[in-house]
Amino acid sequence: MTKEDEVLTLTDEEGHEHEFSVIDIIELDGSEYAILLPMEEGQEDQEEAIILRIDSDDDGNEILVDIEDDEEWEKVADTWASMIEE
Repeated sequence: MTKEDEVLTLTDEEGHEHEFSVIDIIELDGSEYAILLPMEEGQEDQEEAIILRIDSDDDGNEILVDIEDDEEWEKVADTWASMIEE
């Protein structure tokens, strides 16, 4: 799918496009997750990353989806935090 240091443009619910830098891709419990940082002006210093799960659509194309399960999100966030501390 995406590679680290790649820039992705994602569209929000209101149709606005936002650019993100892929800072890491991790695998956990058989799923892959993309760790993204916003690249928009005024947000470069923002340290809060966005975590999205990498899934496939009906045609087999890879897509990024929100993690709606709080427990899953926490597990991925904790794993990524442990990785960057090392």
